[in-house]
Amino acid sequence: MTVLQAIILGIVQGLTEFIPISSTAHLVFASRMVGLYNGVEATLKAEQTTATIAVIQLGTLLAVLVYFARDIINITRAFVRDHIALLTGKRALPDRPTPAGLPGRGPRGRASAPGHLRGDSGQRPPLNARVGLSQEAWLGWLVIIGSIPVAVVGLLFKHQIEGTFTKNLWIIATMMIVVAILLALAELVGKRNRSITDLKIVDALAVGFAQVLALIPGSSRSGSTIMAGLFAGQTRETAARFSFLLSIPAIAASGVLELKEAIHKLPDGSYLPLIVATIVSGVVGYASIWFLLRFLRTHSTGIFIVYRLVIGAAIIFALLGGYISPSAG
Repeated sequence: MTVLQAIILGIVQGLTEFIPISSTAHLVFASRMVGLYNGVEATLKAEQTTATIAVIQLGTLLAVLVYFARDIINITRAFVRDHIALLTGKRALPDRPTPAGLPGRGPRGRASAPGHLRGDSGQRPPLNARVGLSQEAWLGWLVIIGSIPVAVVGLLFKHQIEGTFTKNLWIIATMMIVVAILLALAELVGKRNRSITDLKIVDALAVGFAQVLALIPGSSRSGSTIMAGLFAGQTRETAARFSFLLSIPAIAASGVLELKEAIHKLPDGSYLPLIVATIVSGVVGYASIWFLLRFLRTHSTGIFIVYRLVIGAAIIFALLGGYISPSAG
C-alpha cells in the first residue's frame, strides 16, 4: 500500500463510517480502484483488505473518542461512582454539571429532564432511578448491553467475516438496498419522540442486534443502528448519538484484533501508509460526526436512503452487464 492509496482509503473511511451509506462497501470499491494488493491470491487479498480496513477504522474510533470525550468521561466517572455507592449502601448522588447530551439532575442525583417519571406523579420511576443509578451510569450499562450481540456473533463468524464472501458485490449491493428500504420504513413508522434520557434495555438490545447486521458488508453500522433507533421511537439525533457511543467498543475490538493479525498478514512497508490512512480517517471522521448530528436535527435520512438505492441498483446493473466482477481477484 502506497501513501497515496492510504490517503484515499482514509478519506473514504472517514466520510462513510458514521454516515449511513456503508463504509465497507465504499472501501471495497476504493481498494479496487486504487489497485490495493493487486496480484495477491484472492483469499489472502480479502484477508489483507479486511485487516487494512479494520486498522484504518481506529482513526474513526479516535474521532468519536475526541468528539464525545466529555460524555465518555462523565459516563465512566458516574458508572464507577454509582456502583461504589451501591456497594457501600450510599444511594444519594451529588449534584454536578450536566454533560453534553445528557439530562440535568435534581437533589439525590435523579434525572430532572422534562418528561421523566417521578415518584410523586403516581407513575413508576425509570429503572435506573429504582436501582440507584444516575442517567450517565445507566447509559454506560446500555452501551455494554448493546455491545454484547456483535461481540458474540463477530467472534463466532470471524473467519467468514474476513473471507471473500463478505467482499462479494452481490452481497454488498443487496444489503445497500435492503437497509435503505428498512431505513425508509423506520422513518415512516417511527414516532421520533424519545431522547437520550429515555433509553431502556430494549433500546440497547434493538440497536445492539441491528449492529450485528452491519457485519454483512453494505449494511452500514451507522445505518443499521440508526434504523433500529428510529423503529424504537428515538429522535434522529438520539439514534445517531447512541449509534456513535455504541460504535466505540465495536470499532475498538475489531481494530485491536485485526491490528494483531495485520502484523503477520500485511506486506512489509505497510506501517507508514497505515498510520497515514488512520490519521486521515480520524480527521475526516470527526468532521462527519459533526455534520451528521447537526444535519439530523432538521433533516430526515431521506438523502442517504436515495443514495443507497441508487448505488445498490448501479452495482447490480454493472454486475448483470458484466462490467465488474462480483468478487475481488
